[in-house]
Amino acid sequence: MHVRNRDRDARPFTTLDGSTIREYLHSERQSLAEATLAPGQATRRHYHAQSEEVYLLLEGGGRMEIDGEEREVGAGDAVLIPPGAWHRLAAGPEGARLLCCCAPPYADADTFFA
Repeated sequence: MHVRNRDRDARPFTTLDGSTIREYLHSERQSLAEATLAPGQATRRHYHAQSEEVYLLLEGGGRMEIDGEEREVGAGDAVLIPPGAWHRLAAGPEGARLLCCCAPPYADADTFFA
């Protein structure tokens, strides 16, 4: 059994898109991480050629953009980001904390910027 604890095992680091990440799990088939954005902070617009992502907003929210379509998102919203879709999340005044699931798992080499 593989169990990781947020505070004990998932050390925070900054990703290429600018968010602070704590990676809970990373297997051959998927990854699960928690991302945090400060109030007003936004990720760099990017896409993943291979990975499909699911964002689950836990706290706060902001403005989500996927391939030019924008929408306000908040706690309790789940967002599907298909492979190859340009996307960006701009946190609102409360910031944003979300879970990110990627399949196949997240890889820097699969992250592309404009």
